[in-house]
Amino acid sequence: MMAYGTSFFLDVKKDASAAIRERDILAPWATSAEERESLMIGDERVLSWGKHNEFPTKAAKIISSTSVLNTGLKFLRELTVGQGLFPCHVTGYDDKGNEILEGVTDKRVLNVVNSRMVRRYLEKVSRDYFKFGVAATALTPSLEGNIVGLQPINMLYTRFSVPSKMGAMKAFVSGEWPKGPATENEMQKFDVLMDYDPDYHLELLKKNGKLKKPVVFAIRDSWSNNDWYGEPVWLPAYVLGWVDIAQQVPIFLKKAYENQITWKWHIQIPFSYWEKQYPREDKRYDTPEKRQVAINKKMDEIEQNLCGVKNAEKPLFTHYGINEANGRTEEEWKITALDNKYKGGDNLVTSAAANSEILFALMVNPNVLGAGMPGGTYAGNQGGSNIREAFLVNIANAWIDRQNFIDPVYTLLRSQGIDDVDLRFRNTVLTTLDSGAGTKRTLS
Repeated sequence: MMAYGTSFFLDVKKDASAAIRERDILAPWATSAEERESLMIGDERVLSWGKHNEFPTKAAKIISSTSVLNTGLKFLRELTVGQGLFPCHVTGYDDKGNEILEGVTDKRVLNVVNSRMVRRYLEKVSRDYFKFGVAATALTPSLEGNIVGLQPINMLYTRFSVPSKMGAMKAFVSGEWPKGPATENEMQKFDVLMDYDPDYHLELLKKNGKLKKPVVFAIRDSWSNNDWYGEPVWLPAYVLGWVDIAQQVPIFLKKAYENQITWKWHIQIPFSYWEKQYPREDKRYDTPEKRQVAINKKMDEIEQNLCGVKNAEKPLFTHYGINEANGRTEEEWKITALDNKYKGGDNLVTSAAANSEILFALMVNPNVLGAGMPGGTYAGNQGGSNIREAFLVNIANAWIDRQNFIDPVYTLLRSQGIDDVDLRFRNTVLTTLDSGAGTKRTLS
């Protein structure tokens, strides 16, 4: 197919095998012995994180370029962290099995739990946990070997070593990944606490005098059965191609709008009209060029009279005459409305379906974000009650993730001799107007 012109818009089908190869890069595991063997730092073998060790780099790029995926993950982070931690004591249970909580007034506890350090920790580890399926924080020890700080580690620059027979691992932090650091000066190396009993491992390091520098507490989503890196919850939506569709529809629409021909009116003006308006005998048009300039100026005036918001549905008056010799109409303007064959709205249905499928992969009801069901439009949400119920379901499902996030905070408190405190998350829950309040605070 050939076309002449200054620009064109071409729609092609993507090669299926190329798409599969592209998605394979995001597989969060090394697929060959060669890839695993190639990641060596001294005598330490580093576990490749995805093909060519590029999983977090590729994943971060995909997330940042897919609006609904980026927003959905941020929503999960905000919902899970809620309004922060509430230190308390569980004093009993009511008839429905709900906990009866009593707030803690010990300033030592409040200063730690409500500190910027803990808030920053929750923000950053939940980000990496939902983006990459694994997060980590460094536990900072004092000179006496007590944990005094939580320093979240950016998983974009972190890789783990192959575990020993006892399950002990190392964490390598470097800005040189995915290729890897060339020397030890380009990285930091930390011991990783064992998943089985991190507190016991921490106490063992302290008794052996090895707790002289920070150690890493890894937080993983275990659903994938990957004991080292884990998988993010959104990965199936990417593998099945829904993320690709969500990215390609707006790109397609943008190119279509940039390149489509948007003629609205076809105006036919007889040559005899111009002969009467601008006769060749007129001395003002002593050259054909001057006459053509005058005609073009008049056509611009006609176009301005038809175009623009102010001129919408404005009537146009024209004149015509009858040739007495043959009875034919002369000098008649013919104005015909042109039908726009391009229907961009059809693509919005596909985009809405892709957005909904991505949110389903995140276990987020699309109605919470104002989206409809797959195949529907964005206006398909089903009212405030549906949004409230979906929000409550999300809070209930967040329990296991929240427990994973507060485990290092418990370790921090116990290391400082505070072992009689329970931690709960604050939530603001939307209510109906007939309950007398727009929102209410709950603990979970």
